[in-house]
Amino acid sequence: MPTRRGFLAALGAGLATASMARVLDAQQPMQGMNTGTANVPMDEARYRPVQLPPRGTGPSMTDAQRDALEHKIHCQCGCTLDVFTCRTTDFSCQVSPPMHHDVMALVAGGYSAPEIITAFVGVYGERVLMEPGRRGFDLTAWVMPFVALGGGTALVVALLRRWRHPAAEAASVTELPVTATPDELSRLDQLVRHDDA
Repeated sequence: MPTRRGFLAALGAGLATASMARVLDAQQPMQGMNTGTANVPMDEARYRPVQLPPRGTGPSMTDAQRDALEHKIHCQCGCTLDVFTCRTTDFSCQVSPPMHHDVMALVAGGYSAPEIITAFVGVYGERVLMEPGRRGFDLTAWVMPFVALGGGTALVVALLRRWRHPAAEAASVTELPVTATPDELSRLDQLVRHDDA
C-alpha cells in the first residue's frame, strides 16, 4: 500500500509531466493556424483596406501613441488579440501586418486616433473595437458586471446574516399558558424528583 507521501509525489510528478506536455505542444507551430489564439483558424480574407486621402499635415502622433492606438483595434484574423499584440507575437498572422500598415498610413496622413478608430469601424464595423462602445446596447457590457457583482454581494450578505442569527427565529415560539392546579404541579414535581431513584 503506498504511503501518503509516495502518493503525493507520484501525483505531483504526473501533473508536472502533463503540464510540460501541454507547454511543449503549445510551442509547436500549427499548419494553417494562428498559433497565439487557442487554435482558431486564420482567415486571411478578413483583411479589408482602411484608406483615407492624406491631409498633408504630417504624422499626427508618436510611435508610442500609435502602438497604444493599435491596442484598441481588434485583429480580424480570427484571433482574440489586438493588432499590436497579434503582429508582435504571432509571426504567422497575415492580417495584422496590413492592418498595422493602414494605421501607419493614416497616422502619416495626419489623422487623429478617434478619426482612425472611426475609419476602422466604418470598414469592419463595431467588431474591430477591443472594447465595446459606451452607448446604446453596448452600455450593457459595461454595466452588467457591476450589477452582477452588486447582486452577488447582497445575496452573500443576506445569507451570512441569516446563518449568523438562527436563534432569533426560534425565539419567536409562543409559550402556552399552564392550566394545572398547584396541587397537580406539586405532584408532578415529586414524580420527577423521585424518578431518578
